[in-house]
Amino acid sequence: MTTFNELGLSKELLKSINNMGFEEATPIQRDTIPTALKGIDLIGQAQTGTGKTAAFGIPLIEKINVADRKIQGIVLAPTRELAVQVGEELNKIGQFKGIRTLPIYGGQSIVRQIKALKNNPHIIVGTPGRVIDHINRKTLKLEDVHTVVLDEADEMLNMGFIEDIETILENVPTERHTMLFSATMPKQIQKLAERFMKDVLIIKVKASEMTVRSIEQEYVEVKEKQKFDVLTRLLDIHSPELAIVFGRTKRRVDELTEALNKRGYSAEGIHGDLPQSKRDMVLRAFKNNTIEVLVATDVAARGLDISGVSHVYNFDIPQDPESYVHRIGRTGRAGKTGYAITFITPREFDHLYTIERITKRKLVRRPVPSLAEAAEGQQRIAIEKLMSMIDSEQSQQYKQLAIELLEDNDSVTLLSAALKLITKEPDTTPVELTGEPPLAVKKAKNRNENRFGDRRRHGRDGRDKRRNPRNDRMKRSSGRDKSYRAPKRVREENRAY
Repeated sequence: MTTFNELGLSKELLKSINNMGFEEATPIQRDTIPTALKGIDLIGQAQTGTGKTAAFGIPLIEKINVADRKIQGIVLAPTRELAVQVGEELNKIGQFKGIRTLPIYGGQSIVRQIKALKNNPHIIVGTPGRVIDHINRKTLKLEDVHTVVLDEADEMLNMGFIEDIETILENVPTERHTMLFSATMPKQIQKLAERFMKDVLIIKVKASEMTVRSIEQEYVEVKEKQKFDVLTRLLDIHSPELAIVFGRTKRRVDELTEALNKRGYSAEGIHGDLPQSKRDMVLRAFKNNTIEVLVATDVAARGLDISGVSHVYNFDIPQDPESYVHRIGRTGRAGKTGYAITFITPREFDHLYTIERITKRKLVRRPVPSLAEAAEGQQRIAIEKLMSMIDSEQSQQYKQLAIELLEDNDSVTLLSAALKLITKEPDTTPVELTGEPPLAVKKAKNRNENRFGDRRRHGRDGRDKRRNPRNDRMKRSSGRDKSYRAPKRVREENRAY
C-alpha cells in the first residue's frame, strides 16, 4: 500500500487530495506520479475507473506556475462528458494551489469559450475538434504549454481524431512533457508515441488489477425477445439505488428508455445523437438520484465518472473485453461492492468465453428469473421500507389514525392492505423492441481453429461437441434462435458510435 504522503507532493496538493477523500494510491497512480514528476514521457495502460485522471492530474498540477497566467497544460479527451469530468477533477485537485482548468468542447457556445479563454486558465481540457477550431481562430495559443496529456488515446483514434491530435501536437513546443493513457495498445498508438514522444516509459496495470474484484459478475442466457422481461424482473428483484443499462445502438437505447418508463421505471437515455444540453440534464438528474436507471451506449458512457452506481446490466453483450471492463467499472467504486450481469443470447457464447479469458474471471451463470421471484423481490422491498419507517419513528403522528382503524379491522387485514399499497407489483404491459442481431464471430484463419482458440467446439462443461457433419447441420438448422429475425440491412445510424 502506498499513501499520497509518500509521493513527495506539495502541502497544497496533499490538502486537496485529503479533501477529496483519497487515502492510498491506486496501482496506476502509484507507478505514474513519481515518474511523471521527473518529466519522463510515459504511456499508461489503464482502464476508466482505475484513477488515471489523478495519475496524470497530480503531476500536471504540481508543475504549474500559478503566477504565470498562461496556458501551461493541455489534456485531450475523446468525448464532451469526459472533458467536463476531467476538468472538474483537475479543478478539485488544484483548488488549494489556485490552479484554474477550463474544459472546451463542441456543443457549447464557442463565443462563451472565447471569453473564458481570455481569463487565462492554466490548463485546457478539450475534445480534439474544438481545440483545432480555437487554434484556427487564433483564440487558443499553445506556445507556453509544457505538459500534454492524451486521455483514452485508443478511443480518440477509433473516433477518427488521429489527424487532429497530430495537428495539435505540432502546435505545442517540442520541448515538453507528454503523457498518453490508453486501455489498449494498437499499432497507431505506438506510432504516435514514436513520432511525438521521447524515451517513453510504458506503465501497464495488470489485467487482474483492471477487473475490480469487489464486483459480483453474472450472466444469464436469454433469447432476444425475452430480454426486456428478464431485465424488468431483475430490476424488481434487485431494486437498485442507481443502475446503468448498456445497449449496443442508439435505437436500442431510445427504445429501452421508452419501454422502461412505460412499465413504471424512472429512466433516461444517453447516446451520441442527443444535444449537449440534454446529455448534461440527463447526467445531472442521474447524479442527483432523480432517475433510477440510465440507459447508455458504450461511446456515450465512456469516461463517465458517476459515483453510487450499484448495478450494471449489459442488455447487449459488449463488442470486446475492453468495453466490458469499462462498463462494469461504473460500479464497485470507492471501496463499495457492485453487481454486473450480462445478457447472452444462445449464439454469443464465444464472446463470453473471450471476456472470461481476457479478464481472468469466470462469470457465474444465473437462471432466468420468474415473475414470482420479481413479485417476492418487491414484497421484500416493501417490508424493508415499512421496518425502516418504524425504526425512524416518523410515523408517530399516524398512531391515532391506526388506533381508530384497528377498532373496525383486525391487525393482519390492515397490515396486509398497507403492504399491498406500498408494494410495486410487476408490470407486464406489452413492450416490443426491435431485434438486434447477435454479435458476429470472425471467420477463423485456419479451418480447425478460430480466433477464440479451439474452445468454441466445447460446451461450458468442456466436453467435445464434435459430431457427424450431417447431424451437426441438422442440429444447427433446428436450433436457431427464432426470437430474432435479422433485417435485410442494418442502418448506418444505428451502429453504436
